[in-house]
Amino acid sequence: MLSSHRLKAGGRAFAQIAQFHPELTALRRDLHAHPELGFEEVYTGSRVKEALKVCGVDEIHDGIGRTGIVAVVRGRSTASGAMVGLRADIDALPMAEHNDFAWKSCKQGLMHGCGHDGHTAMLVGAARYLAATRDFDGTAVLIFQPGEEGFAGARVMMEDGLFDRFPVQSVYAMHNWPAMKPGTVGLNDGAMMAAADRITIHITGRGGHGAHPYQTVDVVLVAAHLITAVQSIVARNVRPIDSAVVSLCAIQAGDLGAFSVLPGTATLVGTVRTFDHEVQALVERRLHEVCSAVGLAFGATVALDYQRIYPATINTEAEARFAGDVAEALVGHENLVRDMEPSMGAEDFSFMLQTKPGAYLRIGQGMGASGVALHNSRYDFNDDILSLGAALHASLIERAMPLPVA
Repeated sequence: MLSSHRLKAGGRAFAQIAQFHPELTALRRDLHAHPELGFEEVYTGSRVKEALKVCGVDEIHDGIGRTGIVAVVRGRSTASGAMVGLRADIDALPMAEHNDFAWKSCKQGLMHGCGHDGHTAMLVGAARYLAATRDFDGTAVLIFQPGEEGFAGARVMMEDGLFDRFPVQSVYAMHNWPAMKPGTVGLNDGAMMAAADRITIHITGRGGHGAHPYQTVDVVLVAAHLITAVQSIVARNVRPIDSAVVSLCAIQAGDLGAFSVLPGTATLVGTVRTFDHEVQALVERRLHEVCSAVGLAFGATVALDYQRIYPATINTEAEARFAGDVAEALVGHENLVRDMEPSMGAEDFSFMLQTKPGAYLRIGQGMGASGVALHNSRYDFNDDILSLGAALHASLIERAMPLPVA
């Protein structure tokens, strides 16, 4: 576990939370052993509510966004009328776990491979500290969000009235980051994560015998040209100073057992990642044009289904600067990265940041002995950072809504 002597002005919160670090670890490992997919977090929700009741929070609201939970903690004073939100994601991934420790997943094909179990435990730790101390003027809104892994749970909670019922002035979230060492925090004042779009390309031609290709419209050939052609979009249409990724990740065509049969249809799926709305629109337009042109050139019908899944996660400048100051007071200047390189990964906290000012932070957890990153079958959350993450959450609340000076 990280030691309090390494921490700066926020050491009081850390020291107090560190006293119940073993309990947070037990909760985290129990959640890890019982992973649940988005909107199926029944056991997870029950454990969270049970823990929040023990913490002594003022209110617990469940069923928001189907399986989402919101806890409310009021400060020693609420005269300011301020309200600040903290968010943790609670769902797991549909992947098999290949670890062999005692708390490994007990569910075949399900795993906490992204550390949401740790995020949940950190926010529970912050809830316990805030409910015990209440050293702030306002209301803390603690959001336990379902369905981050592809289900847009943040958007679903908002559509269910999250910010109507809890009108926070700002909202913050953090994610563990294996590439950063424990005891460090990173963020920037702009894009942290990319927009994630799904592309599906349906190719229709005319099947036939492989010995007589001139009698067919070869969809495999069309697919091959498309795979090459779409790579020109980023290389020759997007400015080098901008960022974009177009990846075709899977193709389905024909039957592997029918080596001499040319299929009549093919499907390709992939993803587009961008930070800027104009770049996103450019890539989408060019994909439609390239698909249409390649289809025309070979006499095939090519239809593109372009779905915008998650928007880019963009920190607001003032809130990012504030969160950086809070983190620096806790871990020190030398352990804070204020110009964090954005990731082409995606995050549905972006929906909240489209509505409310706020910031998304990364908390270092290291690669561990196994040396693995997120979404790896041997990944595990680093329990040593639980107290630090909880203290950072709590410090954001205390610093955002300080008690008036007597």
